[in-house]
Amino acid sequence: MPSAPSYQAAKVAIAATIANTLCMTAAISATIGVFLVPIAQDFGWPRAGVSGVLGLISVISAISYPLIGRAMDRFGVRWLLLAGNLGLAVGILLVSRADGTMLDFYWRFAVVGLFGTMAATGMVSKVVSNWFDARRGLMLGVTAGVGNGLGATIMPIVAGVVLSSHGWRMGYVVIGLIVALAAPFIALWMRDAPPAGAGDSHAMSPLASGMSLGQAARTGAFWLMLVAVAAGAGGMTAMFTHVVPILMGHGVSLAQATGVVVVFALVTAGWQVVTGGLLDRFRTPRLILPMYASAMAGMVILQFSTGSLAIITAGALLGIGMGAEYAALSYFVSRYFGLRHFGTIVGAFYAVVAFIQGVAPMLMDMSFDRSGSYVAATLAIVGALALGMVLLALLPHPDRFAASAPDARPAADSATGDLVLA
Repeated sequence: MPSAPSYQAAKVAIAATIANTLCMTAAISATIGVFLVPIAQDFGWPRAGVSGVLGLISVISAISYPLIGRAMDRFGVRWLLLAGNLGLAVGILLVSRADGTMLDFYWRFAVVGLFGTMAATGMVSKVVSNWFDARRGLMLGVTAGVGNGLGATIMPIVAGVVLSSHGWRMGYVVIGLIVALAAPFIALWMRDAPPAGAGDSHAMSPLASGMSLGQAARTGAFWLMLVAVAAGAGGMTAMFTHVVPILMGHGVSLAQATGVVVVFALVTAGWQVVTGGLLDRFRTPRLILPMYASAMAGMVILQFSTGSLAIITAGALLGIGMGAEYAALSYFVSRYFGLRHFGTIVGAFYAVVAFIQGVAPMLMDMSFDRSGSYVAATLAIVGALALGMVLLALLPHPDRFAASAPDARPAADSATGDLVLA
């Protein structure tokens, strides 16, 4: 029979996975591609007018992520996550009642953006990092990868089924109600941090050490990661939201296009777990380089091929890239900069992710409205990932980085992942 601390750690992991399954990424980013054309046709707007709400959400998230992260560092995570989950559900229900004016549509999504940021994956990752050390990469991969993957798989299917029979408004009603199902798990099973010695590393004191945001920002590793991982993740998510419009523009049916989204999401989920386990073992950012190359190949195939096997392959390659990016982000923030101010620092990274998630889809649709194609926007994201590969190759190994800043945080034992005094 498992010990009480191990049992509590398992409950925390399950609650974190459910929270990620029903977060804003799954409920909004994964479904906007399904609802994009029907909403634009219903209101008589250009596509950029609809996807522009992602730009609004990105601005709200970019401003609020560091503030929410700092609040979580200071006051704890659990109740802020609960408020975010319930507020997100209410915001999605409000979207279903939009009256067709741009101002009305956008303020409802502003509510979604604010509360969705409070319950986002980056915030959930603080709890997971507090509870797990030796298996941190794996557990971040499981809770975020499986969670986001399930959500991004289920939600587009739900959206497509409800859209076909009852329209996009009822689609958002159903999604809002599903999102609220995470609330009891967050309230009853989530705990901010383990008591001393109760995580997966008995030597661990999770909140005792780590750089402040200011200290981290004075290192080259911070800026290399910010562009390479955070910006890359934002660009990949922007592509995810446009799989359906891109493929339907090539004559692919909605059912086939949604199937590619499902493959994309499932591979993202699985590969996030794989990447997390590999990071626990090898700990080097260069592990991510071939996975970026995979995503670049997937984008090119998606844009220039229409065969069933080709587009399914593209979805799988894209999933490898996005799974790697999201597994790496929180993991490397914790390994390079520690846990004491993790919420604040990861909030800064996710602010950049959120900004690009919002701006890139809008720019993609602006490009489409002008040219009738997503080719230029896709190639621009490919270029951004190529730059990311170069910057990742320049990052020092986190163990060498920790050794060069012994006063900021303890080093980590490279074999076990357990924290030791530098």
